[in-house]
Amino acid sequence: MIRVLLADDQLLVRAGFRALLDAQPDIEVVGEAADGEEALLALRDLCPDAVLMDIRMPVLDGLAATRQITEDPRLSAVKVVMLTTFELDEYVFEAIRCGASGFLVKDTEPEELVRAVRAVVEGDALLSPGVTRRLIAEFAARSKEPAANGTLAPLTAREREVMALVGLGMSNEEIARRLVVSPLTAKTHVSRTMVKLGARDRAQLVVLAYESGLVRPGWLG
Repeated sequence: MIRVLLADDQLLVRAGFRALLDAQPDIEVVGEAADGEEALLALRDLCPDAVLMDIRMPVLDGLAATRQITEDPRLSAVKVVMLTTFELDEYVFEAIRCGASGFLVKDTEPEELVRAVRAVVEGDALLSPGVTRRLIAEFAARSKEPAANGTLAPLTAREREVMALVGLGMSNEEIARRLVVSPLTAKTHVSRTMVKLGARDRAQLVVLAYESGLVRPGWLG
């Protein structure tokens, strides 16, 4: 059973999400919060698998709450999905950088929300198909000249190649076609890369790909 916490200051939004998720046989909404501080307290008490976190909330906003979640060892297993009103919310870039596993727009289709909750718990990043490349382009536009470091030293040549393709916004299926391997092999390479670099999920691989200089601005074409 996938355990989910809902954090949003709008009661109707929480009620709608709860009704949808609780109707699934493998998902249970274990708690709700109306602001970031309530969310942090509930997370430490309930230890859910994932939290759907609104970016804009009173007392403590979703961005600040996400930063505290990713910095707290007790909450290291919790996946944060940011909820936004618009696809290119001004805080989405920073949310991913802070450790959120992805984001969803609030008017997403019901089946997409359910699929997303399952996917994020399995370790996949939630970068909506229509937004992925624009979000990555934002990383590219903001990236600075990378400092020389050994961040990528643990990776094999193939793992660096796979990480670069992740940084360009490719799915496992697209990577598999590019490298002429099976999707399962591509997924295995991505998973091993995340483990070696200590990345929480695929979204952090995108950040690391740019910060390490593995992928550079302009590569998107």
